[in-house]
This record gives sequence, structure tokens and C-alpha cells, in this order.
Amino acid sequence: MGRRSLSGKVVVITGGARGIGAATARALASRGAVVVIGDLDVEPAKETAAAVGGSGHALDVTDHAAFSAFLGSLGQIDVLINNAGIMPLAAVTEEPPETTARQLEINLHAVIHGTRAAVGIMRRQGSGHIVNVASAAGKFGFPNGSTYCATKFGVVGFSEAVRAELRGSGIEVSCVMPGMVRTELISGLSEIGFLRPVTAEAVALGIVRALEKPRFDVFVPRRLNALTRFQRLVPRRLSEWAMRVVGADTALFHGASSAARAAYETRVHG
Repeated sequence: MGRRSLSGKVVVITGGARGIGAATARALASRGAVVVIGDLDVEPAKETAAAVGGSGHALDVTDHAAFSAFLGSLGQIDVLINNAGIMPLAAVTEEPPETTARQLEINLHAVIHGTRAAVGIMRRQGSGHIVNVASAAGKFGFPNGSTYCATKFGVVGFSEAVRAELRGSGIEVSCVMPGMVRTELISGLSEIGFLRPVTAEAVALGIVRALEKPRFDVFVPRRLNALTRFQRLVPRRLSEWAMRVVGADTALFHGASSAARAAYETRVHG
């Protein structure tokens, strides 16, 4: 099967005002897609969308009625990219319940709801593609980010199940699992060897390739795929030792108390 053209395809990106979402908007627009961005920060969303000839809209993905209405107002949706997400960091005993709830609502429940709403539209069309942005934290547990990991594990499992449900329907499902990405989510965190961050543009390219030639697993960088396979094949003790060797056990600790991190944490707590 050759690559599918994205020209003229209507692509909705949640949390698309900045970071991975914005990079993906640019990459898709360059291939002729019609980009629609929904973001809680409406002005940056409009600016990002305008720069690629698309449209930007205010969208709170935790407001399910508004999310459904937003998708329904578009008429046609060829691709939904559930990208909105936050990553507050804290030890499990220090994380406020409100922060736990907010991560579950944005990172997981909104993905479930957005997928459900979009599938209803895509079934009527007879085609479509759902892209759920998870994380390497959906495959590995990282200390100091337990709730974040829980939400991303949830996104991976949810996406796998929905893909099985939709087999033969004409609707594709992809799950994107980046490692550390140079966006504000890792503000203040130190770069660590094997987990050296990739760019948002690299993740965007992975998404574009999965849309052009559909596949479920999208690892960025690709070496994460080998690491997840290694983890499944070896005893847990050896897997955990390997994670310590590459520095994964401290990846979300170094710089987590910095001033740069504090500014991000303040913003995402709403």
C-alpha cells in the first residue's frame, strides 16, 4: 500500500497551540491538510492556526459537552489528534488530590471522550483516523510522575482496545509514544544520556508518517520500541536494572524543583 495523501483532509488537534500540537499542525499543513486547532489558550491557538492557514478555537477538553459540540460543528473530521496533556511532577505522597484529578481529566478522560465523539462522526463517514498522544511513560513507570504514568498507560490500553473494536470499520487508530520532548512539559528537567530529548518536529513527523501509512505503535525516537521489547522479554529485576543504568529512574527528578519547572507547574494547575 502506498502512502495516503493528506491533501484536503480535515485534521483536528487538541492542545495544538504550542509544542507537539503546533509542530504537527505545521507538518500537516505543509502536506495540504486543513488544520483545526482547539486549545484552552485561544489566542495562541488562533496564532498558530493562522500561520498555517487553519483555524483556532477555544476548547476545554474537560468540558465534554463543549468538546462534543466543537467536533460536531465541523461537519467532517478525517483525523482527530488527542494531544492535550499536562505533566505535573510530585512524589505520590506529595501530590494534591486536585492535581491527580486534573491529570486524569485532561490526559485520560478527555482522550476517551474525544475518541468516542469522533468515532461517532467517522462511522457515518465510513472512514477516519484517531491519533492518541501517549508517552514512553505509557510503557515504563517513572518515579515522581506516578499519576502521569497512570494516565499514559491508560491511553495506551484504551487505544489498543478501541483499535480492536474498530477493526474493519475503515477507522484507523494510532498511539504515539514519545520519550522526552523539548517542549514546556519538560521545563527545568535535566537531559539524561539515553533519554536525551527529541524535538517536537520529530514527533510531528512520526504522526504524519502514521497517517500516511497507518500503524498503531508510533515510538519517537524509534529505539524506544526496542527498549519496550527488551522490557517484555527479560525478568522484571533485569528490566528495572536496565532502566536505572540509562537514568530513567531519575529522569523526572533532576530539575523538578527548579524555577523554570515551577512556572510550568503553576500554569498547568489552572
